[in-house]
Amino acid sequence: MTPRKTALSPGSPAPKPRSNGKPDNALAAELTRLLGPQKVLSNLSERLNYRYDAIQFGATPLAVVLPESTADVVTAVRAARAAGVPIVGRGAASGLSGGAAPALPGLVISFTRMTRLAIFPERREARAQAGVVTLAVTEKARPFGLIYPPDPASFRTSTIGGNLGENAGGPLCFKYGVSGDYVKALEFVDADGEVHELTRDAYDLAGLLIGSEGTLGLITEATLRLTPPPQYTRTLMASFPEVGACAEAVSAAIAAGAVPGKLEFMDRACTNAVEDYLHLGLPREAEAVLLVDTDGDDLETVEEERALVEAACLAAGGTVRRAASDAESAALWQARRSVSPALGRIRPQRMNEDIVVPRSALPDVVREIRALGDASGFHVVQFGHIGDGNLHPNILFDPRRESAEAVHDLAHRIALVAIRYGGVLSGEHGIGTMKRPFMREAVDPVTLAALWDVKRALDPAGALNPGKVLPDETGSDHARP
Repeated sequence: MTPRKTALSPGSPAPKPRSNGKPDNALAAELTRLLGPQKVLSNLSERLNYRYDAIQFGATPLAVVLPESTADVVTAVRAARAAGVPIVGRGAASGLSGGAAPALPGLVISFTRMTRLAIFPERREARAQAGVVTLAVTEKARPFGLIYPPDPASFRTSTIGGNLGENAGGPLCFKYGVSGDYVKALEFVDADGEVHELTRDAYDLAGLLIGSEGTLGLITEATLRLTPPPQYTRTLMASFPEVGACAEAVSAAIAAGAVPGKLEFMDRACTNAVEDYLHLGLPREAEAVLLVDTDGDDLETVEEERALVEAACLAAGGTVRRAASDAESAALWQARRSVSPALGRIRPQRMNEDIVVPRSALPDVVREIRALGDASGFHVVQFGHIGDGNLHPNILFDPRRESAEAVHDLAHRIALVAIRYGGVLSGEHGIGTMKRPFMREAVDPVTLAALWDVKRALDPAGALNPGKVLPDETGSDHARP
């Protein structure tokens, strides 16, 4: 298995900075000449801040460019190409698979200054540069009676470019879809530094870029579809004495015809972590909690769907509590969005898995993962967008006392559960480096070869975010059994 640079094994050292503060390598010097010192970070102390995402450390970049326009991105890409170094695109670094952590020293292009955003209410569209914060789209669209539905947990910090790179979802994904479902067109810069504008017709090349984690091109702008918000929303919380019963209730509610706006699940460890953190009055004794929103423009239908969900929960042995007010509903959803910081209070590190399985398999899958966690000695918690089968098993650990290899081995076993039940390795967090060694077990050799053909066609030199997503063609990065 290829060595991983995790929080337990920081990336390779960078060249020492010169005492006069000038760029300490040729790439940084050339980029400073082309773009000016205000758009280039060349000091080691600055570059060290761009070697990680939310879960993994990587190599220290030789230079970091902070572009303000697509033209700046073109200049940076062409300079890196001339220097023969790899290029990694970076948004807010909130990713959870190592996708934005450089595998090799090279150029990092950080899009946080590309924040131009325009709303076109007559077309129900937004045009956003890659560095626009996700929540900002809805905030700017709301005065026109419109919203941008994709709502990853990091929507207050994550950026549109990063969301599209991972095809991020969120609690609304079951009914309203993920980031890629809202892209009408996008602009990207290819490995040669050429600019392309893609729409969603004929060969859907835009769809190919979405979810490719910056390995096929650098998304610089996107035209996004906006929608009116639903007029009515009703919220309920159901608690269950067993994790599998929660999954059974979800499958039964959907089979009965309910299409909730949100269907989110937390196991007992999550619920208690959040309750310790926020003291919201959550049911500590429940083995699983289900949070549900039914919504729409017809109140009768919204109430009927809530009744269907409620009946399914009661039939599965659950206890149901309806939110009596908007404030109570907001508190319940605050609980779900606070899972990540709450878990951080238990252990300093966590491996955040992101599997997707058929809904019919949910009861068996959550039970098997619970059994793996109980047998492992690690704190393993589960939560996620259970409506579309997207689960987030998290392995909590302390790198000072627990083995990184043992953590990865457990993550591998969890991935194998998803594969065995006909699922996939990622729903929204991406493959990155964390799940790259598992790809040979998840994707057949013919399909992998086709994916490599696509990679070579769009990035012949392999300069764009190397070491991510696709396993090594030589087979040297197999996961251990």
